[in-house]
Amino acid sequence: MANIKEIRDRIESVGDTMKITNAMYLISSTKLRKARKMLTDTEPFFFSTKAMIERVVSHLPEGTKNIFLETRKDIPESERKRGYIIFTDDKGLAGAYNHNVLKLAEEHIHGDGDKWKLFVIGELGRFHFTSRNMDIEESFMFTSQNPTLHRARKIAAEILEYYYDRKIDEFYVIYTTMKGATCEARFEKLLPLDFIEEIRKDAPPPGIMLEEFLMEPSPSAILDNIVPNYVTGFIYGALVEAFCSVQSSRMQAMDNANKNAEKMISELKKSYNRQRQAQITQEITEVVSGAKALKRSREAKAKKVRG
Repeated sequence: MANIKEIRDRIESVGDTMKITNAMYLISSTKLRKARKMLTDTEPFFFSTKAMIERVVSHLPEGTKNIFLETRKDIPESERKRGYIIFTDDKGLAGAYNHNVLKLAEEHIHGDGDKWKLFVIGELGRFHFTSRNMDIEESFMFTSQNPTLHRARKIAAEILEYYYDRKIDEFYVIYTTMKGATCEARFEKLLPLDFIEEIRKDAPPPGIMLEEFLMEPSPSAILDNIVPNYVTGFIYGALVEAFCSVQSSRMQAMDNANKNAEKMISELKKSYNRQRQAQITQEITEVVSGAKALKRSREAKAKKVRG
């Protein structure tokens, strides 16, 4: 059993750790408020761009061809080259945040044979795949802690270059989004635009009057201008969602750490009090025993003197 000094040192150590976790909780809560505002400001642009694409597609003439509309049907699905854009954090101490993203990524990667390339954001993601000897095609060397539209444009430009050159047939995004107070790892297809096929299926039958829609210089040229903005908006939204999610996960992890620290300190204090009480009892016993021994010694001497 630990002695009193060891227990006291342990209480002080846990208290110091609790100060750190509490500070991290407060920092994450401040960053989360900032990130939520960024997300609120971003959503109108993203949804407006998507709505514009849907409006354009619903008015596309028959036979319109564009790289963003084409699924490589000439290539078997198992042979299509896939690119995975993976959003992780630069640090740990965020619960299962990074684990959930990387686990979801590996589930899809291992099911695609060797027809995949990795595009990784975040230091932990880079370290994870490098330590497993998995090649990273593009590693965006900037922190995931500060999502900006400029960085989203840079990522989008790299991705679109691969797509234009047919080095990648399909792009998927793996990131974390917030649903209320919980975080959920998501896997979504970015390119080609699959939702366009659904719009075409729901198009009004022939003979129904539609709004007049003039596309200059051509429908394909309009898509070439709108879709890159959509991709940029999607990437930026994923960056902000991931930033929100990691701050929320870190807040929850630090809150749990604080609660566990409080519980540990409470248990340590009980142990300390029991040890202290036992020590005091032992000291009292020793004093009483010493007093009794001294009394017996004096009585023995007095008896010897009288005798």
